[in-house]
Amino acid sequence: MTSMIYVSKRNGSREEFVYEKVVVSCLKAGAALEASRKIAKIVEGRLLDKGVSDISAIELTKMILELLKRENEEWYRNWILFDRAVKKRRTEEELK
Repeated sequence: MTSMIYVSKRNGSREEFVYEKVVVSCLKAGAALEASRKIAKIVEGRLLDKGVSDISAIELTKMILELLKRENEEWYRNWILFDRAVKKRRTEEELK
């Protein structure tokens, strides 16, 4: 049985880590489906390997963006621009 991983969101709520949400977020940034699945699997694997039961949304985003940037710089920039324009979030500054 897989252990549960929870994400502590910026608004203070917690929700279960959902692999598909990582895939969809990567797709929204322009990543190809296979690359999105690969990134989600790597993130999930790292969390499980480390025995993480709770991770902040910021730390999760940092992990995803690191992998996204490695795959394709444009996808990384798309994510950052989307966060700034739509979510009014300065993601790059948050991750420092």
